[in-house]
Amino acid sequence: MPNVKVTVPKAVNEPIKSYAPGTPEKSELIDKLTELKSTEIEIPLIIDGKEVRTGRITECVMPHNHQHVLARYHQAGKKEVAEAIEASQRAWKTWSTMPWESRVAIFQKMAILLAGPYRQTLNAATMLNMSKNAFQAEIDAACELIDFFSFNAGYAQDIYEQQPPYSPSGMWNMVEHRPLEGFIFAVTPFNFTSIAGNLPSAPALMGNVALWKPASSAVYPAYFLMELFKKAGLPDGVINFIPGPGSQVGPIVLQDSNLTGIHFTGSTGVFQGMWQTLGNNISNYKTYPRIVGETGGKDFCIAHESADIKGLITAMIRGAFEYQGQKCSALSRCYIPDTIWDEVRKGYLTEVATIKMGDVEDFSNFMNAVIDKAAFESITTYIDYAKKSAAAQILTGGNYSDEEGYFIEPTTILTTDPHFKTMEEEIFGPVLTIYVYDPKNWVETLKLVDSTSPYALTGCVFADDRQALVEASAALTHAAGNFYINDKPTGAVVGQQPFGGSRASGTNDKAGSMFNLVRWVSQRTIKETFVPATNYRYPFMSEK
Repeated sequence: MPNVKVTVPKAVNEPIKSYAPGTPEKSELIDKLTELKSTEIEIPLIIDGKEVRTGRITECVMPHNHQHVLARYHQAGKKEVAEAIEASQRAWKTWSTMPWESRVAIFQKMAILLAGPYRQTLNAATMLNMSKNAFQAEIDAACELIDFFSFNAGYAQDIYEQQPPYSPSGMWNMVEHRPLEGFIFAVTPFNFTSIAGNLPSAPALMGNVALWKPASSAVYPAYFLMELFKKAGLPDGVINFIPGPGSQVGPIVLQDSNLTGIHFTGSTGVFQGMWQTLGNNISNYKTYPRIVGETGGKDFCIAHESADIKGLITAMIRGAFEYQGQKCSALSRCYIPDTIWDEVRKGYLTEVATIKMGDVEDFSNFMNAVIDKAAFESITTYIDYAKKSAAAQILTGGNYSDEEGYFIEPTTILTTDPHFKTMEEEIFGPVLTIYVYDPKNWVETLKLVDSTSPYALTGCVFADDRQALVEASAALTHAAGNFYINDKPTGAVVGQQPFGGSRASGTNDKAGSMFNLVRWVSQRTIKETFVPATNYRYPFMSEK
């Protein structure tokens, strides 16, 4: 690299393609869907850039047609985890010392490849294995991950430019932002290809190495991401791909002395268990591991009497039912004043009745299937509970079938109990619970919203009354890490709304911002004195 000042190109958000009839992207996507569906592939582990086959094989299927096998993948065990750790430590020696400009160049190429030749591969794989419609796949697998690659490169430069503001005459003060010693354990969820790509790669951008365990139900698109990383020039061993049961892979990784960080998105219970394991083994690690996690949510919407009715209804439907409610930010509980409830109810029921659900290849479907049998059974348990309760009424949906795919209707529950089970517990499915309140109790209801759930990820308020917005924002300061005014509580965009929550929702290290990347470096302060002191005595010691 020539000795010149380097400036990372300014990032802009990747434009979202429409996939409208007659567009070239729709034709390209349909062709790719047909291609991927017609071929069953074998997915190996990838350790030190090499394919590893263990013989312990399980399937990747389509949730909306669970008899259709897309791939069979090999699962990691104790031996392979040990090999991955060793490979990561060999790669660390050269990757951690590579000039940051060279690392950024690789990530810029990742963004270009994903925007171009890999776009429809990742979109189609996401649609087929995760049951996302074309729009949900486009904003996730393509646009958001492109944005992560592009914006993170600029954030990296911002971090490296953070230097002491003052060096007195005769000395030079500086800070070196070093990669962490050891490896990062990246544990990624089933519901976002962009998160799956970002969790191992964001630390890697900063010079770290990673072991990546993708969710078992979303190994298929993750494998194509590994192809993308290699095509972009990421050196072997920097990210090691070790799909397998968390109960078997996790304990081995978490007890290794080289573990230096966890980058996690998943359930609150699993994250708390990992944290507890780290605490129990804290004296074993070479350095205190960094812990970054985004976990559950019980995301809310509170409407004021002055709310725009049509805007509120649209936010409720999109917030609760896009991607079948399988977003940690999905709207799950809604508080509506009784003075506007009749109008909201009428418009809401009319709109929900028009929602179509089915195969992802039918582009007229707004909803598709939930991810797997375990999710299907968990979600429907809540629906059945509400059906039997005197404190609840099913307003929409309530039906479900797993005969062909794991389909659950967009279900709306009206409750008279603000602490009803479905108002408090995370469901992670297409279930919205509504509580109607007396607007005279606006302040008390704000307190109710804040205190009902242990989570604090996302939330929104709908009001045209500015004083009401001020009051809601103040009362709900700690109830949501991402707070939306007159908008649904989902859809954070990299570079616009850094994402994360606190309380039981995670460490709030804000993916899509510099504040996440700074967690993956360790500072070394350097002071150089040009003319060292040659006498230990200070002026105050003089006798005269």
